[in-house]
Amino acid sequence: MNFEIEKNEHAVTLKLRERKLDSTVSPTLKGEFLILCKPKIQTLNVDMKDVEFCDSSGLSALLIADRKMKEHGGKVVLRNVHKNVASLIKISMLDRVFEIHEAHHHAAKH
Repeated sequence: MNFEIEKNEHAVTLKLRERKLDSTVSPTLKGEFLILCKPKIQTLNVDMKDVEFCDSSGLSALLIADRKMKEHGGKVVLRNVHKNVASLIKISMLDRVFEIHEAHHHAAKH
């Protein structure tokens, strides 16, 4: 699985560098989430800019991260979610679970 990690004192950003979040990468991703979701981390940002497809195993990995973060009062924020993946999250009603920050591809209006 291809990814990058950026850390600061209270937050971790995991940048997924995969086109698909499916059963081929979700076991590794789950393991990585278990390592990253520590009590001192308040926010786990998952940058999904490159992810164009997600299936149930990918959602399962994200839910494990959410559960581990909530155990110590933290949260998971999904960033730059592709429209196809956002649709799956909404259909699954997981938009009620995750904080989602949409990608903004246009310049700010003045």
